[in-house]
Amino acid sequence: MTKFLLSLHVLAAVLTVGPVTVAASMFPRFLRHALGSPGDGPALASLSTLHRICRVYAGIGVAVPLFGFATASSLGVLGSAWLIVSIVLTTAAAAVLALWILPAQETALAGVEERAEAVADSPLPRRLAMLTGVFNLLWATVTVLMIIRPGSTTGA
Repeated sequence: MTKFLLSLHVLAAVLTVGPVTVAASMFPRFLRHALGSPGDGPALASLSTLHRICRVYAGIGVAVPLFGFATASSLGVLGSAWLIVSIVLTTAAAAVLALWILPAQETALAGVEERAEAVADSPLPRRLAMLTGVFNLLWATVTVLMIIRPGSTTGA
């Protein structure tokens, strides 16, 4: 059962976190393009699609920690330091996405749709790029911790 849960956990991570990290990383670039070309329909459609990918896959991504907790419980490692740090970092990544990236994307999308000058002159594209970098760095760190499992006694 542990191998099955671990497989579900890894698949959920690859299939949900991967698309969010890519779409969120692409959003600032497409936002700069849309701001530089007001009225560009394809650019607006791309922004809308990237935001929808981030929003939908973030919701589905809740399966990752659920399968992760089930796997950790099955392995008997719920109290391990590497897992606790991974949980904290995963929570931080989720907070960055839910509290800053997704709302900033919504603001940017609304501003581009309305051709708002406030968005065009704002540091929003840079801020989104920075937040996405933090989000991606948190996930990369969690991934490394999941693979290396420092101090683990369950084998590597």
